Amino acid sequence: MPFANDPSEVAKALSVVAVDPGSHAVYVAVDDSVSVINGSTHTVTATVPVGKDPRWMVVDPGSHTLYVMNVGDGTVSVIDASTHTVTATVSVAKPYWMAVDPGSHTVYVANGGVHNSVSVIDGSTQTVTATVPVGKNPDGVAVDPGTHTVYVTNLGTVGPDGQVEEDGTVSVIDASTHIVTATVPVGKHPDEVAVDPGTHTAFVTNTGPLRPDGQVERDGTVSVIDASTHTVTATVPVGKHPFSMALDPGSHTVYVTNFGDNTVSVIDASTRTVSATVPVGKYPQAVAVDPGTHTVYVTNDGDNTVSVIDGSTRTVTATVPVGGQPNRVAVDPGTHTVYVANTLTSTVSVIESR
Repeated sequence: MPFANDPSEVAKALSVVAVDPGSHAVYVAVDDSVSVINGSTHTVTATVPVGKDPRWMVVDPGSHTLYVMNVGDGTVSVIDASTHTVTATVSVAKPYWMAVDPGSHTVYVANGGVHNSVSVIDGSTQTVTATVPVGKNPDGVAVDPGTHTVYVTNLGTVGPDGQVEEDGTVSVIDASTHIVTATVPVGKHPDEVAVDPGTHTAFVTNTGPLRPDGQVERDGTVSVIDASTHTVTATVPVGKHPFSMALDPGSHTVYVTNFGDNTVSVIDASTRTVSATVPVGKYPQAVAVDPGTHTVYVTNDGDNTVSVIDGSTRTVTATVPVGGQPNRVAVDPGTHTVYVANTLTSTVSVIESR
């Protein structure tokens, strides 16, 4: 039965959490810094100043390097996990999302707004080696580590005259040449993207069409892209306002949180169909999978809980109270420990499975 330890206190304006599976260190972006939590003692051991308004982090497990995306000043802070110091600050443009290729130690940063590009950061030199033009307002980024292919979702925008400028595509980048090799039409307002490394299939959440007021309709789908043909092989209806997505590579199952109807859609990647719809808490947001136990963790922003889903039965086995406004969630696959970033209470809840 999972249980939540006393939450670790961090600074204010907590936004995102990441885990280094090698050292079991936990990183939390707070204010203009990153708090480092010891995974064994659950205490803050260091606070590292970074750029302005850090919103996303990725860990390169091979080099034990942490990359912090700072949306407030258009930079990426590079942190050496062994010394907990910033070794480089890399200027990009207007970063929205970021992903790392662990095989080549390369980081890809989607730059939205008017920039419409992806910055490519070489992990050995910590410099931008290429800037790749993509579609309108790129947001989500994911890497297929087997083929070194990068997938970028292009949201589209609302122009200053109030006209909707939909894009609704995914840019496919060849990492060896840094060239867009395909532009794949998907649904309207594509947001997150995840890759199944075993089947080389990409899954894209389409949150729905933009309105002239800049808001998004609350019904959506998931587009399934075949990497060999760069075509959509299925469009899977899910719940209202798909918010986030996680993939279990062992079972080839995709979990999509539906913020608008308090459910999680379970997609069987082999059949490209929804095999279950699981009721969870109020306003589900982030989702993460423990690949060793096939357990799924969903943060519920509306009732300050985490729903624990058994991947084999697709039922909720526990509802764990956490801190106020749980936002992001990360799993340490080695210890089967779950870390939940609570924005309102500026804490991290630690959930362990027993």
